[in-house]
Amino acid sequence: MSHDVNRFQFTADRGDARLRLDQALVRRVGRDVRLSRTQAQQWIGAGLVALDDRPARRSSQSVPEGALVVVTLPADTVRRSAPEAEALPLDVLYEDEHLLAVNKPAGVVVHPTYKHASHTLINAVLWRLRNRPDARPGVLTRLDKDTSGLVLVALSPAVHAGVQAAAGAGRVRKQYVAVVSGKPTPRRGSIRLPLGRDPHDRRLVVPRADGAASETRYEVLSTTRDTSVVLCELITGRTHQIRVHLAASGWPVVGDRTYGTATDAIARQALHAWRVELRHPVTGRSVRITAPPPLDMEALVGGALR
Repeated sequence: MSHDVNRFQFTADRGDARLRLDQALVRRVGRDVRLSRTQAQQWIGAGLVALDDRPARRSSQSVPEGALVVVTLPADTVRRSAPEAEALPLDVLYEDEHLLAVNKPAGVVVHPTYKHASHTLINAVLWRLRNRPDARPGVLTRLDKDTSGLVLVALSPAVHAGVQAAAGAGRVRKQYVAVVSGKPTPRRGSIRLPLGRDPHDRRLVVPRADGAASETRYEVLSTTRDTSVVLCELITGRTHQIRVHLAASGWPVVGDRTYGTATDAIARQALHAWRVELRHPVTGRSVRITAPPPLDMEALVGGALR
């Protein structure tokens, strides 16, 4: 995204293309200014938003991937302060001048928000890069607050765009480890359920016929009497995809308060971003980065996880 005093401009990515226009504005512009969906809808209605040099028609219209979105900001727009570097612990898995990969603990928020303005992963990353004023970190693999594991960060807009393009072409492999209730059958397969926002609660994602095409491949690694350890690979990257796909199949992630059932055995959903494989966007060499599963998930199954 680029901006001047009274205008923001960005090129819609795959995440934007899955949303209504007002939602895309909150997702992208809302990182830098205080913006609600109601405000976004008012801006669209007032003719302040253009797609590919044409005025946006309505808040509910889709945003084509690659579309240029230009927003003219009202004079009373309140900008968010830029995230500050904070000397926080950071478990670095991989680092070069183009990419940074870290192992995020459960309970840590990735990006600052109005609810979590500090002590986020980005604050820690900025401290790590405090002697590199040229670095412009951008998160490539987002995780929920209570999902642990590998977060990949591009250190320039060009690298960010390159990895996103590779991911869109299916050339970035992302694998997760989950502990689920029950015994998935068959032991290996694909879950293909289109996903969309719950019309009754926009915070939730549900399978729906008019949702975005979504696919999760899975393989059962081990089972006990009541639970199974499952390796999941994202073919698409929808919000809450693994959690919703597993729950909808009858195998909710253990400890998932939103899509399953809370348990005293673990304080959060037992889901961990385990491995990312990709071609380096600059050198072209193969890169494989792995984040060891945390102790709370190890304890849950009484032994080592893959």
